[in-house]
Amino acid sequence: MGLDEDKYDILKLSNQLCFPLYACAKEIVRAYTPVLKPLGLTYTQYIVMLALWERRTLYMKELGEILYLDSGTLTPLVNRLFEKGYISKKRSDKDARDLEVSVTVKGWELRERALSVPGEVGSCVDLNAEEAQKLFTLLHQLLRQF
Repeated sequence: MGLDEDKYDILKLSNQLCFPLYACAKEIVRAYTPVLKPLGLTYTQYIVMLALWERRTLYMKELGEILYLDSGTLTPLVNRLFEKGYISKKRSDKDARDLEVSVTVKGWELRERALSVPGEVGSCVDLNAEEAQKLFTLLHQLLRQF
């Protein structure tokens, strides 16, 4: 360890922007787990349903783009939600390679049961409205760069 140690400061964990983002994301997902358990959903299944509740019907490619998920991750999620009866799947009339995913009646009923989720998880985060909005804006600004 010579006098040149300062040049390695950039490699300190405490100097990495990626680490607090990763750690916070992991902890937020952990906070969702007990809240989503009564609904029978994992966090990633929940965000698939959020996107579908908002848009009603999406092609798999669109769903993957919205959620930043590749098809290898998304396909098993969609299949599991289909098995639970929350979504339907059908091939596009225009291109059989395109799979259209829609919310079923049972999926809409689940939306009603999920109304309390944001508030329950939000109560775990100690940010005022202004701080939360600023964080939301910054995170979306980062996401647009990828």
